[in-house]
Amino acid sequence: MNTRRDFLKHSSSGFGYLAFAALAQREALRASPAAVAGPLAPRSPHFAARAKLVIFLCMQGGPSHVDMLDYKPKLTKDDGKNAPSSAGRYGQASLLGSPWKFSQHGRSGMWISELLPNTAKHADELCVINSMCTDVPAHPQAFTQLHTGTTQFVRPSLGSWALYGLGTQNDNLPGYITINPPPQSSRAFGSAFLPAIYQATKVGGGAAPGAMGQRYGGGTAEPSISNVKNPRLSPVEQRTQLDLIQALNKAQLKQDGGASVEVEGVIESYELAFRMQGEVPKVMDMAKETAATKKLYGIGETGTDTFGKQCLLARKFVEAGVRFIEITAGNWDQHRNLKADLERNCTGIDKPVDGLLTDLKQRGLLEDTIVWWGGEFGRTPYAEKNGTGRDHNPLGFTVWVAGGGFKSGYAHGVTDDIGHMAVEDKVHMHDLHATILHQLGLDHEKLTFRHAGRDFRLTDVHGHVVKEVIA
Repeated sequence: MNTRRDFLKHSSSGFGYLAFAALAQREALRASPAAVAGPLAPRSPHFAARAKLVIFLCMQGGPSHVDMLDYKPKLTKDDGKNAPSSAGRYGQASLLGSPWKFSQHGRSGMWISELLPNTAKHADELCVINSMCTDVPAHPQAFTQLHTGTTQFVRPSLGSWALYGLGTQNDNLPGYITINPPPQSSRAFGSAFLPAIYQATKVGGGAAPGAMGQRYGGGTAEPSISNVKNPRLSPVEQRTQLDLIQALNKAQLKQDGGASVEVEGVIESYELAFRMQGEVPKVMDMAKETAATKKLYGIGETGTDTFGKQCLLARKFVEAGVRFIEITAGNWDQHRNLKADLERNCTGIDKPVDGLLTDLKQRGLLEDTIVWWGGEFGRTPYAEKNGTGRDHNPLGFTVWVAGGGFKSGYAHGVTDDIGHMAVEDKVHMHDLHATILHQLGLDHEKLTFRHAGRDFRLTDVHGHVVKEVIA
């Protein structure tokens, strides 16, 4: 039977351990490269990198792999037949063959549907992964896992981890930018327990009508970052105001012992925001781009203007050294009206994607830049009850990557005969994250951050590098 003295003795040891852990973590933070050189200072990768930058073309809503990139002749042949009980919802669904023709492209013979004639020009540059899988068939959770590796918890996004691991290449621009982010998506683009300086800077998007808005149609607004400039204050007045705020922040930092990542993140964020005022308008100015370049991206054309501007902006950010850029396009959630809606979505992105890949290659940027296309999951081979759409499918779907040291003209993995489930060389979302970090020179098991008494990483305790897709 424990006495009150035993309880106090063991409790005091516990309190001492907690205090020691806090002091140890503070000293570790002080000794870290980020603390010495600044949180955005360029840092050496764990090993030689094949890529330096990432452009993620995020197709929000789950694009239909069996209609675009995963050719399934048996699905077309069995159109209208009962789906296998393992694939059909409640065992009562009918298979829906793709209404679009597939053909082989390039020397590689890559199968791509007629929905993507311009993307198909780059068949020999694409690394198509047909065996993707993820954990949850619900949009919010799967979209969060696509970005952060988890369906449940608040964790840093892939872009935040990349910036934390490598730092920035341009002190006057954000290292992580999300263009046209969906409303209420802060979890997907946040830095969570990493310092605030590693979270994404939003360009357009959100709930603002017409703010680079192709997600649900319409919108003619030019790309913009809100509150970059304060028209009521001159630069000198803004600097004076900022100096006062920073003096208060630094006093708080000193009070915290000089190792508060939260306060340091705020200080760096304010300084970056001030520097951005002079640099951002120059980088985002499209007036000096040639007519031929704009035409390449489909700018000024019906259906492609908005996404074309976003892709051109991504190329300009890459040239300026922004580490991680994401563009969100949607909505790809076609539970009904698949024929009309998928055609409209593909028309909207196909020419701009062609323009982006062509432009990056012509400028010698593609070999150092990973271009990643995909969504949070795919679509089912069976039809919804209305017979005109497809349901969510996390068991097997397709993404592609190009540049950045990935194999070109290569298709990896296989789904079953109807495209329902990955059956060969499965690639989980954790594996894709680990592989992208690997191409950036980062070991996903070593890229960690100490929080709440344990070392966290993007892939948690999962993930392996898919070596078969690396050139």
